[in-house]
Amino acid sequence: MDRISDVWGTRTPFARDAAWPVRVDTHLDDGVTEDDVDRWVRSACVLCSNGCACDIAVSGGRMVGVRGLAGDVVNHGRLGPKGLYGSWRWSGTDRLTRPLVREGGELVATDWDTAMDRVVGRSRHLLDAVGPLSHGFYTTGQLFLEEYYTLAVLGKGGLGTPHMDGNTRLCTATAAAAMKESFGSDGQPGSYTDIDSCDALFCFGHNMPETQTVLWTRVLDRIAGADPPRVVAVDPRRTAVAEAAERTGGVHLAPLPGTNQALLNGLVRELVVHGWLDRAYVDAHTLGFDELAETVREYSPERVAEICGVAADDVRAAARVFGTSDRVLSTVLQGFYQSHQATAASCQVNNLHLLTGRIGRPGCGVLQMNGQPTAQNTRECGADGDLPGFRNWHNPEHVRELARLWRVDELRIPHWSQPTHAMQIWRYAEQGSIRFLWISGTNPAVSLPDLGRVRDILRDPDLFVVVQDGFRTETTEYADVVLPAALWGEKQGTYTNVNRTVHLSDKAVDPPGAARSDLDIFLDYAKRMDLRDDEGGPLIRWSDPEGAFEAWKECTRGRLCDYTGLSYPLLRAGSGIPWPCNGEHPDGCDRLYADGVFPTDPEVCESFGHDLVTGAAFGSQRYRAARPDGRAFLRHAPYIPPPETPTAERPFACVSGRTVYQFHTRTKTARSRPLHEAAPGPWVELSRSDADRLGVTEGDLVRVESDRGALDLPARVGRGRDGVVFVPFHYGYWDTGSPSALDGEARAANELTMDGWDPVSKQPYFKISAVSVTRVSSADGAAPAPTTTASAPADPAGAPATRGVAADEVTEDIAPVDPPPHPPTPRHTPNLPHHSHEGR
Repeated sequence: MDRISDVWGTRTPFARDAAWPVRVDTHLDDGVTEDDVDRWVRSACVLCSNGCACDIAVSGGRMVGVRGLAGDVVNHGRLGPKGLYGSWRWSGTDRLTRPLVREGGELVATDWDTAMDRVVGRSRHLLDAVGPLSHGFYTTGQLFLEEYYTLAVLGKGGLGTPHMDGNTRLCTATAAAAMKESFGSDGQPGSYTDIDSCDALFCFGHNMPETQTVLWTRVLDRIAGADPPRVVAVDPRRTAVAEAAERTGGVHLAPLPGTNQALLNGLVRELVVHGWLDRAYVDAHTLGFDELAETVREYSPERVAEICGVAADDVRAAARVFGTSDRVLSTVLQGFYQSHQATAASCQVNNLHLLTGRIGRPGCGVLQMNGQPTAQNTRECGADGDLPGFRNWHNPEHVRELARLWRVDELRIPHWSQPTHAMQIWRYAEQGSIRFLWISGTNPAVSLPDLGRVRDILRDPDLFVVVQDGFRTETTEYADVVLPAALWGEKQGTYTNVNRTVHLSDKAVDPPGAARSDLDIFLDYAKRMDLRDDEGGPLIRWSDPEGAFEAWKECTRGRLCDYTGLSYPLLRAGSGIPWPCNGEHPDGCDRLYADGVFPTDPEVCESFGHDLVTGAAFGSQRYRAARPDGRAFLRHAPYIPPPETPTAERPFACVSGRTVYQFHTRTKTARSRPLHEAAPGPWVELSRSDADRLGVTEGDLVRVESDRGALDLPARVGRGRDGVVFVPFHYGYWDTGSPSALDGEARAANELTMDGWDPVSKQPYFKISAVSVTRVSSADGAAPAPTTTASAPADPAGAPATRGVAADEVTEDIAPVDPPPHPPTPRHTPNLPHHSHEGR
């Protein structure tokens, strides 16, 4: 199969409530056969959040291919294009193999002692002179669980800095925030297996076909089988989800960017008006119905149509699908998370399910998605703005639990105010209070909003910047010290995907040169800093990944994310296992909240909640006075216009997003020839009507300009809605390789985006920039946008088809083997206080 042109592969139809058939995808390097493989090493793909288990083919000490794992609960053997081509096919010529330090303005190679002496020397100096608030750590969603937990312990329990967050703030902070607000804690309620049983699938701002390709393959196979679900797509672009909505009798809603809250208020109102509610469930298991109903009362379909630019009848039709279907699964991603009123709109999706009792049973659930493979672990382990184990920074007993676990005084753990989120970390660096910034596994010189400002911060000579990565990137070129890190397949660790499934990734090959795993780098720093507990022993008492995992298990004991039943041998022996996994649930739990009991008890909850409009935190007293007693919250907010809207000068709304062939800022995928050739450069996507009005044809060079910057890029005359332009965010200033200077032309979408964020989740606004578009010059050819997915041209003949070559073909084996069983559904929420709701 050519899996560049056929992204999702061969259909294996199955009916509702049946098991998804197995299809094993295998790709080996050109000229390599299975007879050439020395060994297959267990792992899982790390190029989206789906968590597809796979085996790495090793021959002659190098990775030469991958194959999906037939028995895995997540993918049943399938892999997407990024997993097949991007997880291992990096160029071998431009890896970071030695540490680099800045000398005379240039980065020069050195040894580990010299590099770490500089890091530790500056760190100690600032701690002595200023204190822990001088230190900031900005990490990723792509390390392993063991590395995040080690980072959290050394930062929060060792240095005592609250300034720790990850690029998950840009990606899925709203997922966590919405679940905390509604359910009391982070932790995915639903399961991928809900696709197998649902009657309707709602994708809210989620271009699943490109962001989680294997999950969409599962959807396509359901659609191809008996009793297919109806699909509802909420997206201003015509994605494959929108096409599926048309085929299944669903609805495509294309709201104007920044108006999601109005749309969701309208959908909730329709449920209330038509009585599509489970009042017994609402009365027993939720709080706030009357207030919610009053808030949404004025959002009639006609008012929603006026605000969102959609048809009123389409609003009614979508609400009818939700209200009259027996089993509904909803997924949510960046179209909501990176837009205006992100947390409020995502909570309204939760409300749709709480109002109808469609949660905690097969086919009924919410997947507040992640975009990165280990974003869930960043949040669980406390390497971001949370405390480890879903603990509440505002709950003194939770802080004491960590202090006892780490053997430190509770005052050393920063909890005097809300932890610092990523955007505030960068502001503190700009203001000069953060003087030491350690960046690991991410490329903020491309991925952060308002890039002109970010470059100015990184250039500040008073800011000491450490960058830890496997390649030179746009960000390494601003660093004082660059630390070479091992990548996937070159180290060992675990990670947890969107639906809480934990996989083990074993080391397949050695890292190149002197590169080290992120865990080893953090352990080296902690040792050189002589970080100790209050008993005088080393603060971090483990020395390898398995030791870190065992320590993490103790941190989760009794919490919602209980890992105590897991082990490396157990994970290595079979498939991935969804937490909680403990003595009560040794096989894990497929979905949460089967009995409607939520972790909202004041002694259990991760957050006491926020005002969804202002972001003001609710205190413990107000929270306790509400007497949640295990009930979920029906959070609500009116629609408020976004802070930036189109004007006569800037008449378009610009949204940034992804393409199926690239991942984040292409640090890995640009080095995979098949993926690079499929989407080699950025483009600007216009609707056909807008292009005609501007006199733009396919491939013309156009200038897209906001109040913050401008891009000159080729135009794709596409299939989105009028008034909205799309720019992929993956592309920085380099094509591939490691140039010695940042001398490329502006190509990054974040030259355009604003420096603002959601008041609750603190996730930046990437999808509401007001821009102008002008034609610059005639086309040299078609835009480099792929023709296979949402960026397909409006005129199919307007661009050459996106195809692979023979050397990149993939073998698909539709195996006559029993598919993996669904994990058990718990009778009640594990390890949480069980409160009766009789009489409520």
